[in-house]
Amino acid sequence: MDIQNKSVLVLGGWGLVGSAVCRQMMPEKPKRIIVTSLLEHEAKEAVETMRREYPHAGKNFFIPWWGNIFVRHVLKDTPRDEILQNVASRGMLIDDLLDELSMPTLERSSIYQLLDKYKPDIVVDCINSATAIAYQDIFHTAREVRKALQSAKSGKESDLFDQTERLLAALYIPQLIRHVQILYRTMQLVGTTTYVKIGTSGTGGMGLNIPYTHSEERPSSVLLSKSSVAGAHTMLLFLMGRTPDAPITKEIKPTAAIAWKKIGFGEIKKRGKAIELIDCPPDKGIKLTNTLKLLDDGIIVEPTHQTLHSVFIDTGENGVFSRGEFEAISTPGQMEFVTPEEIAESVLFEIKGGNTGHDIINALDNATLAPTYRAGFMFEAALQEMKRLEQKHKTQSIAFEFLGPPRLSKLLYEAYLLKLAYGGFIEVVKTPAKAISARLDSVLRENAQVRSQIISIGIPILLPDGKTLLRGPKIKIPPYRGENELKITEKSLNAWAHDGWVDLRTKNMEHWKSRFQIIMDDVQKIPEGETSSRQLRNSAYWESFKEIDPGKLVGWIFSEEEKGKRMKA
Repeated sequence: MDIQNKSVLVLGGWGLVGSAVCRQMMPEKPKRIIVTSLLEHEAKEAVETMRREYPHAGKNFFIPWWGNIFVRHVLKDTPRDEILQNVASRGMLIDDLLDELSMPTLERSSIYQLLDKYKPDIVVDCINSATAIAYQDIFHTAREVRKALQSAKSGKESDLFDQTERLLAALYIPQLIRHVQILYRTMQLVGTTTYVKIGTSGTGGMGLNIPYTHSEERPSSVLLSKSSVAGAHTMLLFLMGRTPDAPITKEIKPTAAIAWKKIGFGEIKKRGKAIELIDCPPDKGIKLTNTLKLLDDGIIVEPTHQTLHSVFIDTGENGVFSRGEFEAISTPGQMEFVTPEEIAESVLFEIKGGNTGHDIINALDNATLAPTYRAGFMFEAALQEMKRLEQKHKTQSIAFEFLGPPRLSKLLYEAYLLKLAYGGFIEVVKTPAKAISARLDSVLRENAQVRSQIISIGIPILLPDGKTLLRGPKIKIPPYRGENELKITEKSLNAWAHDGWVDLRTKNMEHWKSRFQIIMDDVQKIPEGETSSRQLRNSAYWESFKEIDPGKLVGWIFSEEEKGKRMKA
């Protein structure tokens, strides 16, 4: 795409790759670049750096924004530890992760607030999302829950409530899913056309034999969590790339260390704090006994009143390394490294429509096994054999509710009832909706076998009066989410009927009539004598409207009416 005069949002713009992406964009003359980072001083520092480097860009060309994009907007500047320590904010975090994605949930998220404000045409996501999620360390949190459980079981005082909520807030997959859901929906709403993710392999391209760990394990569970989240993230983006109304979706996944930002000499800091130098003279050493305290405030050490100073290489968000550390990880056969400028070049080339060979989404598209000609050739034979067995055993194979969603079973049985009552499309279209509703009611009252099949698979039947429900002890819609009794309102009733109830009300029959009319009108638009490959669903496909085929009909509803059509082969 042409980047000129487009708004570009660089998530993680303070980091090495984010800064390189901003610089790479400048010759393309975008309209503005929004530069984000977790902390205010980082975002402002990145923007000031860019303004110094590009003084003619204009004062409002580079725009800083800061905050945590994985939480709601009111919490974006609150450190995660503070969020977890506060019962109310922790509850907000859990609600946003585990409740259904509604418009209020979407609109209060920091991602929505950011994108809705600036409406970027292009989003380049340089945040190391896998690290942000996986380094919450669900293993440590789970161990704390186990200790709290053991205390509670033995009757001791326990912080089980707090630790359990912390565990819920640390669940990796719900966080990742909600993040991608919100990102997709928001980009769709604001009109973003291109999304490029800078991903990670989690191990700098190394395998399970990676020597660098975060614990005594090798490989580290926390490190493998990072790789797992990164892989799951890639698959969700793979799905987003197969969604027709999503932005063009790409992912560049470096498989090496990324370096570097600066080489120098100075004070070495960890998490923003200088490392204080202390000393333990040999005559002050402790004698080892039967136990060893990992943390011991009673140890006698001598402060040197100095901080650690040394030569370092700054790798941006990955921290500073000593010469020895950098040489060890970058030596041939270890992580080695790739420069942020090379990554940024690939990003720019992909946005402009080039093929670098480094887009993971495109690679997966080409490496996955797509539908085959052989399977398509055998499709009709499989259907014919099933139809033969239906005739032999005097039954109809409609829905079992194994595939899901319940809406699929609901639609299949509604279409089947229309077939039993009227046979084909034309008769349905000609009949008033109220009469169709009454006719299907009669069919169900007379046909106990069909009625039994429907309710036995968990699909209730809403009769024409809209007040009477035929059902078994268990129903698929609404799904059980901890509450056994739900209030019935007009809105909830309509939602449940839409999602998974056979609905015999007149307004639903009107909907079926309109579907049939749309299909018939589409066929009528095909020029007479048109026999090219351009037309898939012609009169022959629909059996000249003489017969209703539930599976074929519901396939059309999912593809056309509900926009669930497969985008790629």
